[in-house]
Amino acid sequence: MRKIILFTLVFALTTLCSFNSKASGYIANDNRIDGLFASAPEVSNVSLTDLSLTGYSTTTLAGSNKDAIVAIVLDFFLGGFGVHRFYLGTEVMTGIGYILTCGGIFGIVPLVDFVVLIIDNKDISKYVNNPKFFMWV
Repeated sequence: MRKIILFTLVFALTTLCSFNSKASGYIANDNRIDGLFASAPEVSNVSLTDLSLTGYSTTTLAGSNKDAIVAIVLDFFLGGFGVHRFYLGTEVMTGIGYILTCGGIFGIVPLVDFVVLIIDNKDISKYVNNPKFFMWV
């Protein structure tokens, strides 16, 4: 009974608030908008050769020597425990998250990881040291 009363109250407040908010009182001043664009500073594109990245190596990535086949095999057999993510260099909390969610939301996340690793097996550098729980996002 409390749920019905709460739902009715929320619905009534939402309906009441939607009647009070109308956008008809707002008018766009086109001349002022054009003036703002005209007075805005001009921004040029910066090429990558203009940037000086001293101290950074552009040829190799740290930890990019991980093998996609090993990650795929680990995911197939031990994906529910997040072992493939440990191999790829993910934080410990991600593996714990896999274990606490019954194998990555009942095995769905390792299954998607498996498919993503199979499809994108040429370059898995974006999955190496990836701190996200969903590595493909």
